[in-house]
Amino acid sequence: MDIKDIQNLIKFVSKAEVSEVKYKTKDFEITIKTPLAGSEVAYAQPAVYHTAPQQVAAPVQAAAPAASSAPAEKADAASDDSKYVAIKSPMIGTFYRKPSPDKDVFVNVGDEVSAGKVVCVIEAMKLFNQIESEISGKIVKILVDDATPVEYDQPLFLVDPS
Repeated sequence: MDIKDIQNLIKFVSKAEVSEVKYKTKDFEITIKTPLAGSEVAYAQPAVYHTAPQQVAAPVQAAAPAASSAPAEKADAASDDSKYVAIKSPMIGTFYRKPSPDKDVFVNVGDEVSAGKVVCVIEAMKLFNQIESEISGKIVKILVDDATPVEYDQPLFLVDPS
């Protein structure tokens, strides 16, 4: 097996999204391990973050009819968020607010964004993917901390489209 064959095998394994491949002949043996093997735990952890807003939302809606002022304030905050549009993660990966550690953040709360403006970067398998806003408006809230794992379709930013 020559170096080109090995390179092609590595490319194939990375595209196949498997964690480990062993290839063996009578005079040659190679084992290729990808980052997927160690990141299974990291992918399971964001699922907890992804479902947490749903768990919080149900008690808030159930508590809204109560006479107490604290649940009423929470319900008002939830209804305020409903007028905003979320920019969601198109992939699983690690969320970064900056293009590199020595650069400024892409957007802050209060910044105006337009459709096509880069708002963050998500790293997936050592590739940094620029995430662009699909809507125009003002950033109201940043929902994810820098350098944390995110799930597919997880809200990243809230934007006021008005």
